[in-house]
Amino acid sequence: MSQNVITHITPAPRHPGRFTVSVDGRIAAVLSFDAIEKLSLVVGDCVAGKEHAIEFEARVVKVYDRALNMLAFRARSSRELARSLVQKGEEKAHVDRAIEKLTEQGLLNDEAFAASFTRSKALGAGQSKRRVQQGLAKKGVARDVSDAAIATVFDEEGIDQHTLVLDAASKKLRSLTTLEPLVRRRRLYAFLARRGYELDDIRSVMSELGEELR
Repeated sequence: MSQNVITHITPAPRHPGRFTVSVDGRIAAVLSFDAIEKLSLVVGDCVAGKEHAIEFEARVVKVYDRALNMLAFRARSSRELARSLVQKGEEKAHVDRAIEKLTEQGLLNDEAFAASFTRSKALGAGQSKRRVQQGLAKKGVARDVSDAAIATVFDEEGIDQHTLVLDAASKKLRSLTTLEPLVRRRRLYAFLARRGYELDDIRSVMSELGEELR
């Protein structure tokens, strides 16, 4: 007859940092140490009335570990990570709690993610503030967070919008040298516009390069 008594709490061999909780001699859940403390689980105690809470915490642990693996593969914003987990079939309540824990532990930080993303796109790809903003929005970063990151990074790195446009235009021109002047200018203008640069900067740079549209 089932007595719902905890018979063992032992380290989970395949899950470092996790513990198996056995009830009546059978594994009932794999939990974190924090969850065991939170639920006050002790060998010899009855778990009657705690079954739902134990199941919930066990699910959160699985989602948390899955989220960690995803973050190890690629940095993500909290909203992007949550969205991906739900799309993979995880329940929102479990995802929300896992995201909360990751944030509390400093393993998920939208401010740091936004700054790193901005630095990479602005310095590595020469993207404009507007294009970086669009990229962060797609990643689920809040507008105030992305605005702050962009302002800080552009200031700290001394990134000048005009210089970004000039560098991008100069590189693009090398592949357009064989075209007729009007076609070349139109292609260059379209290229820079697609990159998200401000129209005033585009016109200024094209004029500087002798490629202004007439």
